[in-house]
Amino acid sequence: MKKGYVQVTDSYERIIHWTMAISCLLLCLTGLGMMFQSFNFIGYLFGGLKNLKLVHNFTGLIFAVSLLMAIRMWWKEAGVFVFPEDMDWIRAAGGYLWHVDKVPETGKYNPGQKAFFLVVAVFGVIMIITGLIMWFPTALPVALVRWMYPLHVLGFVAIFTFFFVHLYLGTIGNPGSVQAMFSGWMDKKVLTMLHPKWVKEMEHEGKLVAWGEEKKSDAHGHSA
Repeated sequence: MKKGYVQVTDSYERIIHWTMAISCLLLCLTGLGMMFQSFNFIGYLFGGLKNLKLVHNFTGLIFAVSLLMAIRMWWKEAGVFVFPEDMDWIRAAGGYLWHVDKVPETGKYNPGQKAFFLVVAVFGVIMIITGLIMWFPTALPVALVRWMYPLHVLGFVAIFTFFFVHLYLGTIGNPGSVQAMFSGWMDKKVLTMLHPKWVKEMEHEGKLVAWGEEKKSDAHGHSA
C-alpha cells in the first residue's frame, strides 16, 4: 500500500463478503451439477452425485449464516433507498448507460449496489427457506414441497445473473474499486470519484483513515 490510500472496509466485512461469495459460487456450481444431466460430470469432481448433494446442502448452511450476518451488517447502508438523491442517480443510470456531465452524488452505496444487495438478500433468503424444505420435506404437503423447486431455481437465476453484473462493475467497470474487498484500502482519488458524498461525510466526522494512520476501531466496533 502507499500514500493516498484510505481504508474502506475492515477485516470483518471482508471475511463475511468472501465467505458469502465463495459459498454462493460453490452452491451455483453444485446446483448446476444436480439440476441438469449435462452438468452431472461436476459430481465426479466430488466423488459422485451423492457427495455433490452433501456438499451443496452443507455449503448452503455456511451461505445462510454469512448472508444473515451480511444483512445485519449492511442493511442500514445498502438495504434502504434514500430519496430524492437515489432517484436522481437512477434517472442518470449512474452514468453507465449514457454520458452524464455530473453523476448525482450518493452515500457509501449507490442505488445499483443497493439493488444487488437487495436481490441477494431477498432471493438468498428464499433459497435458504426452499432449500431447507427440500432437504427436510417429510412433514409438509407434497404439493407445497413441489413449489419449492421452481422457487429455488428462480432464486438461483436472479442471484447468478446479478453476480456477473456485480463482478463487472467491481472490476472492469470501476477500475481500482475491487481492492476494497481484497486489502480493505482504496486510492482516495478513485473513492472520491465513485462516492464523493460518502468521502465528504467521513472526513467531516473524522472517520476517514488514511494509509499510515493507526485505526483504533471502525464503524462496526471491530479492530482493523
